[in-house]
Amino acid sequence: MRVLVTGGASGIGRAVAEAFAAQGDEVVVGDLTPPPGGLPMDVTDPGSVARALDAAGPLDVLVSNAGVVGGGGPLTDLPLEVFDHAVAVNLRGAFIVLQAAARRMIAAGTAGAIVTVSSIGARQPTAGLGHYEATKAGLDALTRTAALELAPHGIRVNGVAPGPVHTPLTAGLMADPVARAAWESRIPLRRIATTDDVTPLVLFLASPAARHLTGTVVPVDGGQLLT
Repeated sequence: MRVLVTGGASGIGRAVAEAFAAQGDEVVVGDLTPPPGGLPMDVTDPGSVARALDAAGPLDVLVSNAGVVGGGGPLTDLPLEVFDHAVAVNLRGAFIVLQAAARRMIAAGTAGAIVTVSSIGARQPTAGLGHYEATKAGLDALTRTAALELAPHGIRVNGVAPGPVHTPLTAGLMADPVARAAWESRIPLRRIATTDDVTPLVLFLASPAARHLTGTVVPVDGGQLLT
């Protein structure tokens, strides 16, 4: 399979790209600062996305992973530019990439798969992260609608929704014992996930083994949504 992973230079995206490559797939990484062999891609810029997709060639799988938190704080104090940036990348950017990739899959007659990377924050609020969680709730809705509309073309669309994960994005949290303990106390399995906890589900949803799954967003949260 040929797989495109957006935001694939680090964190979950990098782990996903490496996991696909390890099973023998042809992987293309799109990122603002791509690794060697990757493609420059700004998901907020339709022209940049189009150029990257044209360079990537025909795709079997899209993993829409690019995302930001971009700051935080109570909604009453949150700078509008922080909210706007999260929407631009996490929701509008995901739409731009999904639309462009789906159009190309349809034109090529490819019965492919799209996997979005959401967050359990779409379903469980955390004070100070409302802007981020709103974008992920929107992404979940986009995932379900895309699944419905693309099913006649044989294109499946599913999502994964991790809780907190050990990545460069959460390095500050992991380095603070008090903050980390607070997060772990919310998780019934009592540990923060690693990227290795997330990648197998992404690979499964992209694979023929998940051929009868579409429109689902699967939590990978150690049971956090149960609390």
